[in-house]
Amino acid sequence: MPEYEIAEIERLMDGKLPWPRVQEIMKGAKDSDRFDKWVEVLQGRVEWPEKILLPLTSELFIVQKDGERVVKCRCGQEFGDYRVNWKLQSLIHTRDTEEELQEIYQGTEQPDPTWVQIREYYCPGCGSQLEVEGVPRGTPPDFEFLPDLDTFYREWLGRPLPDEKEFADKTPDVIKEWSA
Repeated sequence: MPEYEIAEIERLMDGKLPWPRVQEIMKGAKDSDRFDKWVEVLQGRVEWPEKILLPLTSELFIVQKDGERVVKCRCGQEFGDYRVNWKLQSLIHTRDTEEELQEIYQGTEQPDPTWVQIREYYCPGCGSQLEVEGVPRGTPPDFEFLPDLDTFYREWLGRPLPDEKEFADKTPDVIKEWSA
């Protein structure tokens, strides 16, 4: 099994390797500690001390903090329990008029604003755009990724996390509290 230096993995992540080398790495067997190297590079690029358990996007991470697992932005902004849709804690800009949609779409590419909304989700801490979704009006925010961290660490990485958590979407519980 090939082993790659962390510096080469970092160049791969940054798009700085020649394409033939990228293809060679992609086609070859993965080194056994690729995930750890990837997380090590990402950890070195943030200013906060919490351990990254799993990256969600280029800007969002699930981290271990005080015995909890929370979603955190690269800037340090926290969005709460990773089992609750982080979008509920973000700033949301909704494009739902013809004029607003024309800023993005031209001519016949533009969706019908009576049917579709474009939602842009931003970090309240740094203003980074974290996600964009085009959805029918009235649709709740899409919770596109809820990883089973305990199974991933125990069965795929072979090292269980010390504090197993219930694997469940907790978003409905939060929304229910709003109406109480």
